[in-house]
Amino acid sequence: MLRRRGGAALRGREEGAHRYRMREKIVSIGDDYWIEDEAGEKAFKVDGKMLRVRNTLVIQSSGGQDLYKIQERMLRIKDTMEIERGDGGTAATIKKALISPLRDRWTVKIPEGEDWSIQGNILDHEYRIDAGRERVAEVSKKWFRIRDTYGVEIAPGHDDALVLAVTAAIDQMAHD
Repeated sequence: MLRRRGGAALRGREEGAHRYRMREKIVSIGDDYWIEDEAGEKAFKVDGKMLRVRNTLVIQSSGGQDLYKIQERMLRIKDTMEIERGDGGTAATIKKALISPLRDRWTVKIPEGEDWSIQGNILDHEYRIDAGRERVAEVSKKWFRIRDTYGVEIAPGHDDALVLAVTAAIDQMAHD
């Protein structure tokens, strides 16, 4: 369960939002990791695959269905990453802003929807994902006492697996 330091439950959080617990640097290629929901149930699996040409993380449903693939591509601009749907096709393209004087800024291009903007302190896992003026998700490490763990709260009406894939990709890009 996501809790603030001091044990107080989350206050002022959006009704119906989905909350997940993620481990820092889940992007260890070759490792597998479960993303848990706020009840501690296994919700999504991150399958780290080492292939000959490129390293790949696959976000899977708890039943093992491939939902999204995050691929590290060779000969690609370092500050750009694509997320592909499990059945093919680009789901999102993430780019780091060229100039970010006070905070980290990223953009997420969604082919069939409104683009997302990401602002905050990426390295400390304290940031927001917004679509225009609407909050898509909030990421915070302050919700946990557990070391190397952070939470992702996703607003209702968004694809949880895609938001978690974006979060994992941002983590990989920021910590490489």
